[in-house]
Order: sequence, then C-alpha cells, then structure tokens
Amino acid sequence: MSPHASTDAVVETLKQEIAKLEAEIAALVQQTDTWREYHALLCSVPGVGAVVSATLLALLPELGQLNRRQIAALVGVAPFNQDSGQQRGKRQIAGGREAVRSRLYLAAWVAAQWNPVLRAFYQRLRQAGKAVKAALTACARELLVILNAMVKHRCAWDETRAQRMMPRG
Repeated sequence: MSPHASTDAVVETLKQEIAKLEAEIAALVQQTDTWREYHALLCSVPGVGAVVSATLLALLPELGQLNRRQIAALVGVAPFNQDSGQQRGKRQIAGGREAVRSRLYLAAWVAAQWNPVLRAFYQRLRQAGKAVKAALTACARELLVILNAMVKHRCAWDETRAQRMMPRG
C-alpha cells in the first residue's frame, strides 16, 4: 500500500460526494419552471456556469426585481466612498452576500477572458491604470447588472444588448 493511498481514497470519496451534490442541485433547479427558465438564461452568458447560476437562484432571490444600484449593493460589489469632511478616501466594496460575491468574482475572472463584452471592459479598465482586482470587481458588478436585467426581462444573452448596457468612459 502506497503512503498516499489513504489520501487518494479520501480525495476520491470527496469527488463522489461533490458529484452527488451537483446532481441534487441540478435536479432541484429542474423541478421548478421559473428556476429552470432562469438557469437557462443565466447559463447563456459566457463565463456563467451551473455553479454560479445555482448560487444566484438559491442565494439571491431578488435577482431581476431590483435596479442596478440596489442589486450591486445587496451583493456587495457596489463601490462606497470613504470620505470625511474635506478628505476623499478610496472607494471600496463592502458588505453584501459573500457567497454570491465570491462566485460572481470567479465568474467575472472567467468572463474577462472569454466573454467578448466583459473582456473589452476589463481591458479598457486595465489600460486606464486600474489594478487587476479593481478591474475584476468592476467586471463582477457589470456581470451582475447584466444578469439582473436578463432575468428581469426574461431574455437570453445578447452581445449587442450587453454592450449597450456597459458604462462608457
């Protein structure tokens, strides 16, 4: 028996448990007509997969019901100022739903590479001198705004429509 056999067995057991949980989540999404429709809409966006979609459906029931500022603040990707009197502080994100924000951040990272609209937005921010993390956070916010609008209007990913939604500058 190799010295890593017990570790390999634990890893294999965990992989099997993850596969079971993913199958259960997929079955739950398919049980509800609304969730099934929203899941298809969300997964039509390059960079958004089953994990992000299921997270949004389960932990962000307000998706599609709030405006862009409200949904960004709720998730915690809206920049808040740190001003006091004459002093102007750095804008930072704060609060919100950490589980949603972390998965959205990872989706933004993927989208910044594979989604043509968000890739262009990310590159524009980086060329303007924004740090990688700040640019990815901005992409996460814009991705959330796009997803919110898609659910609200019940429309699948449309690159042209998404480009019109992106901030200028």
